[in-house]
Amino acid sequence: MKTEYLLHREVEHVLAALMPVNRVVMRVCIHTGLRVGDVLALRTDQIAPRFWVTEQKTKKRRIVGLPADLLADMRKIAGKKYVFEHSNDPERHRTRQAVWKDVKRAARAFRLPQNVAPHSARKVYAVDLLAKYGDIAKVQRALNHSGPSVTMIYAMADQLYRQKYHKKPHEA
Repeated sequence: MKTEYLLHREVEHVLAALMPVNRVVMRVCIHTGLRVGDVLALRTDQIAPRFWVTEQKTKKRRIVGLPADLLADMRKIAGKKYVFEHSNDPERHRTRQAVWKDVKRAARAFRLPQNVAPHSARKVYAVDLLAKYGDIAKVQRALNHSGPSVTMIYAMADQLYRQKYHKKPHEA
């Protein structure tokens, strides 16, 4: 089952219910559009207001920017090697599964009907980017998609959500 989009109020609910470190992970995902594995692999010496990331899945490089408050929160929790350290081994980063379980738990706590997972953050990012710029090519580049068809599914996720769950735009 594919992960689904979250309305902004649902995002806030899920974020509020997450463990503090996982909340920061998801905020980075939402703000940058990076996949959770790429966020978890961020090294402490790498983070800055703007920095380069090589995506694990695509091997493509892209620059990401972080607002000052999110950067400060990341620096507060950063380990020696990784920003998001594994709870038992500082030489490893936190696992995708640990974040996934927490996101699932948070979504269940609010009885959200859709399939929510860390990848839902990428859809929120895509919808927000399309609303901000109105340019699907720009969203495609930001997500490092090879073609516009997948990008359209992400960028139109809010409309698909509203069709499926019969929500009106003002309910976001």
